[in-house]
Amino acid sequence: MNKKVQLIELAWARSGDKGDRSDLGIIAKNEENYQILKKEITPAKVKAFFKGIVFGDVQVFTMDNIGAIKVVMDKALGGGATNTLRWDVTGKSMATAILRMEVETDT
Repeated sequence: MNKKVQLIELAWARSGDKGDRSDLGIIAKNEENYQILKKEITPAKVKAFFKGIVFGDVQVFTMDNIGAIKVVMDKALGGGATNTLRWDVTGKSMATAILRMEVETDT
């Protein structure tokens, strides 16, 4: 039976910025969780989760050797740290936010 869980149950995350690009690292807590992340974290799902915040392309890269996912989101920081009026100018809170995204698991 499939059930939905928040990513915080499966992974840790960090985020940062380069201009108007937000960069997320999502690290699985174990190999089983990494397999779920690889299946569930897609550009479309990430863009839908950050609707109204991320206006550009979303790219997802798997890093099998360390059990992590890298997510790159363009046009995600209101122009970047020196150009935006957003309260989180460098996107540091985006890691905490993505951990609230729900994914499906088989367990």
